[in-house]
Amino acid sequence: MEDKLFGYMQWPEIEAIIYSEHDRPKQILGPHKVEDGVLVQAYFPGAVSCEVLVKGREPMMMKAVDSEYFAQILPDADIPDYMYQVTYGDGHVVKCRDAYAFPATIPEEDIKKFQAGIHYEIYKVLGAHPMRIRGIKGVRFAVWAPDAMRVSVVGDFNQWDGRRHPMQRREGGIHELFIPGLKEGELYKYEIKLKGDTVVLKSDPYGTLMQKRPDNASVIYNICRKHQWQDEVWMKQRKKDSTKEKPEFIYELHLAGFMRPDAVIETDDEGHETVVQEAGFYNYRELAYKVADYVKDMGYTHVELMPVMEHPLDESWGYQVTGYYAPTSRYGTPEDFMYFVDYLHQKDIGVILDWVPAHFPRDLNGLARFDGAPLYEHPDPRRGEHPHWGTLIFNYGRKEVSNFLIANAMYWVEQYHVDGLRMDAVASMLYLDYGRQDGEWLPNMYGGREHLEAIEFLKHLNSMMKKRNPEVQMIAEESTAWPMVTGDVEDDGLGFDLKWNMGWMNDFLGYMSLDPLFRKGAYGQLLFSMVYAYSEKFILVLSHDEVVHGKGSMIQKMPGENPDKFSNLRLAYGFMVCHPGKKLLFMGQDYAQFTEFNEGRSLEWFMLDFDLHKKMQDYMRELIHLYKEYPALYALDDEPEGFTWINNISADESIVVFTRNTEKKDETLMVICNFTPVVRKNYKIGVPFRGKYKEIFNSDHEKFGGAGNVNPRLKQSKAEECDGMDDSVKITVPPLGISIFKCTPLAPARKKTGKAR
Repeated sequence: MEDKLFGYMQWPEIEAIIYSEHDRPKQILGPHKVEDGVLVQAYFPGAVSCEVLVKGREPMMMKAVDSEYFAQILPDADIPDYMYQVTYGDGHVVKCRDAYAFPATIPEEDIKKFQAGIHYEIYKVLGAHPMRIRGIKGVRFAVWAPDAMRVSVVGDFNQWDGRRHPMQRREGGIHELFIPGLKEGELYKYEIKLKGDTVVLKSDPYGTLMQKRPDNASVIYNICRKHQWQDEVWMKQRKKDSTKEKPEFIYELHLAGFMRPDAVIETDDEGHETVVQEAGFYNYRELAYKVADYVKDMGYTHVELMPVMEHPLDESWGYQVTGYYAPTSRYGTPEDFMYFVDYLHQKDIGVILDWVPAHFPRDLNGLARFDGAPLYEHPDPRRGEHPHWGTLIFNYGRKEVSNFLIANAMYWVEQYHVDGLRMDAVASMLYLDYGRQDGEWLPNMYGGREHLEAIEFLKHLNSMMKKRNPEVQMIAEESTAWPMVTGDVEDDGLGFDLKWNMGWMNDFLGYMSLDPLFRKGAYGQLLFSMVYAYSEKFILVLSHDEVVHGKGSMIQKMPGENPDKFSNLRLAYGFMVCHPGKKLLFMGQDYAQFTEFNEGRSLEWFMLDFDLHKKMQDYMRELIHLYKEYPALYALDDEPEGFTWINNISADESIVVFTRNTEKKDETLMVICNFTPVVRKNYKIGVPFRGKYKEIFNSDHEKFGGAGNVNPRLKQSKAEECDGMDDSVKITVPPLGISIFKCTPLAPARKKTGKAR
């Protein structure tokens, strides 16, 4: 029998297994029917002996045909159910099933769809998936690495030894292996042997959980059936409601920067402080309560989370992602994050995620040169590298890369129930010369600067999101005048639902930072946004980008001493709320935190102990609730009929007057903004129609910290021409303030019929 056994040995194949170069190990390892029975072969580095265990039989010793390589012929016509019993050099004995006795389970159709870039649930195929095969529990691993010489799964379960579990190469460069007996919670990586015999360890691109930084191994975790969702009411209502005609005021936050446990500091007898424990992180579940309580009280409709995908560097705020399919472990598990989203939904709060398909970091454990060659990134550095950011750019023209990103967007929406994705740095994707000098970029096939593959990727993503999840918002952070960002794909638009209005943000903050004395010279800067207000569907943003890196917080940007700073800020927020467009405000700015955003510490909630800051928060709460209460402030955001200038020529006085409208005349609101510190008594303004005008909001009210220059009495218009209108009223215009009036038209007088009573 021994002679027959050796006659079946394929020595070049065995050598490839021993030297860990075989990328189709099932050709030799595992069970194979032969003329004399069933030949089983196994390689166990460090083993001194191996037996085959078949139920109902005595153990059968395998022959060591080479160092640590074992083979035996079983006297069976068909492959039996067997296990190995392995004895290692240190004396310990392990029983295990043969990983190479199980068939491949990924259908060829899945692979073909992935190669075509149209497998929108590829995350259910690639990655690590606990499952049963032939009734045996284990984990199927699958990874795309077409240029690798060999890929192995490594972890604590095999002493991180890449020789033990080489994967089987499938079509299209996918490597697959089912390892029986593995359970959730095990750490793993892919050991990839590159051309040139270099070996690298990579985290799983489709891994659903990663270790907390600085460690970076992937963790076997099955997100399916982990969380019992309780947000049915929210999800059903989301499908019914059109967000276009609804109010939307987004609270942008960084989870650690919002609130975190304090560091533990000990002080010795001489007053020297020692940090015993660094500031930690709250769990997603704890944050759910804290965030929802605050957001609900203030009236925000949505939160937008700076990236929660796994990332190694806190200072990147999450914008340099290494785990696109893994919520960061800083705050808990994927199930914990599901709880976070679910809880906010139950409190009628939407959840938007920042998403980063524009670039990724060079971290060795991540996507960079994943299989030894440029795989996820474009191979030409003129297209594949960001010269300023030091990051790599996705190769959008490669179908599998596009599929990785599109499926990732679907993953967060469909598996985590998120209500929108805000896409970061879209401008850097659209232009091939973004951030580059002449000669540093590669033109497209027509010689232009437009990134044709990225454009096609965006259209593909947005059109498929609309098809699968039409109620989900796709939002672009796009800082140029690229046309039709929110236009329909069918009309050659990019297909986004909303675009950040970066132009308004820059112009408005530049205007507000001026001393009021000089604002009259920049009056056009205040008005310019209305020239293009209806060219796209906009969100007005005062985001994290404006309160970091020496730019100063919102209150710091305002000119003057403290009282004027707060007046200016109340005016700024009031103008923002009354301007067409959805709204977004970064955390801490609603109560005028003085310090800039710092990801390493919590918001300075103690500032609310000070009267001006508490009144600023009260002001924002009332302003947000006002915004949601009156349809004129949101119903026709994207229609020119929703806004009418009354006075946009008073540059010397730095005053603007306009109305916000709906299709119902009696829902009209009139807005007066005074950007100087001068009180205007008996100030005459034209009104849109004959009627009664009641002030419903005034930023100079004493309860907000103002001086009390308000209009307590109802105003009835008079038939006196002003601002090109037939009727007018006289009001008190607050200094550095905004005043909002509800307009009620008077019914026209009835004509006399001439009949006697």
